[in-house]
Amino acid sequence: MSVPCVRVPREEGEATRQALADLDLLDDAHDITVEGDRLYIPVSEPTAVPAEFDVVTHDAPERDRQTLPADILGWEPSYERLGDIVVLDEDDPERAREAARAIAESAIPAKTVVNRASPIEGELRIRRWDVLHGEDTETVHREYGCAFALDIAEVYFSPRLATERHRVVEQVEPDERFFDMFAGVGPFVIPAAKRGAECVGVDLNEVAVGYLRENAERNGVADRVTAIAGDVRGVEGYDDWADRLVMNLPHSADEFLDAAVALAGDDCTLHYYDIQHESDPFGPGERAIRAAAEDEYDVEVLERREVRSYAPHELNVCLDVRLYRT
Repeated sequence: MSVPCVRVPREEGEATRQALADLDLLDDAHDITVEGDRLYIPVSEPTAVPAEFDVVTHDAPERDRQTLPADILGWEPSYERLGDIVVLDEDDPERAREAARAIAESAIPAKTVVNRASPIEGELRIRRWDVLHGEDTETVHREYGCAFALDIAEVYFSPRLATERHRVVEQVEPDERFFDMFAGVGPFVIPAAKRGAECVGVDLNEVAVGYLRENAERNGVADRVTAIAGDVRGVEGYDDWADRLVMNLPHSADEFLDAAVALAGDDCTLHYYDIQHESDPFGPGERAIRAAAEDEYDVEVLERREVRSYAPHELNVCLDVRLYRT
C-alpha cells in the first residue's frame, strides 16, 4: 500500500524515527521499509512533518501486529529509547513499575528499563534513575551513522537533541577547527570529526571524557579528536584557535563566554544554547554574547532557533553567531 513516508539515508534512520516519535507522527500500522541506501518511515500526518524532512509516498506493508506496552496496559506509557535502554518518564512509582513490566513483556527490545528519579543535578549534569527491569545502565546509542557508548548513571546524554546536533554538524567543513566546550561523550565532536574536522572536546566529567575517547576509537576518528577532562576555563594552548565553538550548557553558558571569546579564531561560528522565558527567549543570550565579544569582534546573529519546549513558558533555544575579529 502506498502511504506517506519520511525518506532518509539508512544511517540516519534511528535518529529520524526518534524525532518523529517525539512529535507523535509515526504511523504504527505500517512497517518501516528499506530500499537501497534509503529508509522509508511511515507517518500519520504528513502535513505536520517538519520541513527539514523529505516526505514521499512509498509502498509500505501493513505491520504484523506485535504486542506493545499499550496492548498490555490499556494506556500509553511515556518513554524513549537510548540504545537498548528504555527510559520512562512517569511521576507515579506504581504506574512506572507497571509500565516497566509491560515493556519487558512486549516486543520492544529492552535490556534495561529505568524511570527518571530526579531532575538533572549538579555541575556534572547527572540524573538519578530507578532501575525497574534489568540492571545494566551502560549502552551503545546510535544516531546519524555514529555509535556512542555511555552509562546513563554516570554521564548526561539526551537522544531528543539528535536532530539539533545533526543540524550543527552538517555545517562543519573538512579541516575546520571544532571546539566543544561541554563535550560529554562526544555527540557533537564525533560526527564533526567524521566530516574531517580537527576536534577538541572538554568536559568536567572525567567519566564522560573517558567515553569520548572510547567513542573516538569506536567511530574511527581518534586521530582527529583531542579529549580533555577539566574546566574549559582552565584549558591552555587553544587561544585564538577555533573556527567553530559549541556551548551546550544552557542554564549557565553565559558564565563561560569570556573563555569562548579567548578560544575563538579570527572568524568563528558560535552555537550558543540557552533556556529562557518564552517572552524573550533570545534577548538575554544575544546581549551576553555582545557584551563579551564586541570589544574584539563584529557580532552577527546568523540564526535564532527554538530547539524545543523545556518547561511551561520556557524554551531551549540556540543562537548561531558569527564572530569576526575587527
